[in-house]
Amino acid sequence: MEENDFVSIWLEETGNPAIEKLGQLNLEVANKTTTLLAEKGATENDLASILDINPDEIKRWLIGRHVFSIKTINEINYALAEIPAKHQTTS
Repeated sequence: MEENDFVSIWLEETGNPAIEKLGQLNLEVANKTTTLLAEKGATENDLASILDINPDEIKRWLIGRHVFSIKTINEINYALAEIPAKHQTTS
């Protein structure tokens, strides 16, 4: 970093708002996913099974340690739709 690089100095002092916003959005996706799993009476392992992903990776997702791509969000959405609600009955 150059000594007079205003942008670098500003970012160092104030942080990067875009990265902070992305972090907040990722946490919101994780929280919403956790809430929906609980509402459906499902577990992280159920989600991992549907997505064919290691359950440890799902745990990292749900504590906000994952940057979600649109593809991943769509996959989570699809998987959550595959999990029946806990009070749903079949005819």
